[in-house]
Amino acid sequence: MIRKCKEHGYFRGESCPDCGDEGRYVLDDDREERLGRFISGALRHFPEDVGIEMDPQGWVELNQLCDVMKKRYKWGTMERLISLVESDRKGRYEIDDDFIRARYGHSVEVDLISEYPENDLSYLYYGVSQEEADMLLDNGIYPIRQCYVHLSTSFDKAKEAASVHTDNPVILEVDAETAQQDGVDIVTVNDDIVLARGIPPEYISVVEESGE
Repeated sequence: MIRKCKEHGYFRGESCPDCGDEGRYVLDDDREERLGRFISGALRHFPEDVGIEMDPQGWVELNQLCDVMKKRYKWGTMERLISLVESDRKGRYEIDDDFIRARYGHSVEVDLISEYPENDLSYLYYGVSQEEADMLLDNGIYPIRQCYVHLSTSFDKAKEAASVHTDNPVILEVDAETAQQDGVDIVTVNDDIVLARGIPPEYISVVEESGE
């Protein structure tokens, strides 16, 4: 559920995490999920299919997206769209003046490397299944269904992400500092996610436990 605190803005849950106020109702769980799926599809996977125009960096006009959304969901409003973005703990989307885009997760071709700051962490992490590990160590990490490889900024975040797909993930460590010195572009999207077009195998090793 999304609600709005007068002092701290939109939040998800029963009460404002900053002050405990219950806030004003904006969106229930079912509509939040439905609207979230639509926005994800429109901004990451099939903008043309829903009738919106996307620029090379993934930006679309906020009003255009809202108009398309209202045709599908009569209850869709600009406030509910903005509340979905501003309350998202994972920082999936961003709004800049009259434009909106997904920060990551695109299957349509977009140029994000030039849009975000260069990664400043020496090491990054990537969780995979036991079956995938040897193949990636030999061949490198490259996107399959998305435009970019999504690396994690910590061992724990990589394990959390990989655990959605496999019960016993292998965590790979990427020597990002050396890779970037050698010309591999790696950019920071948010506190948890870093993007690259691909990571060659010479920069990858296996991490057995957190902190090694």
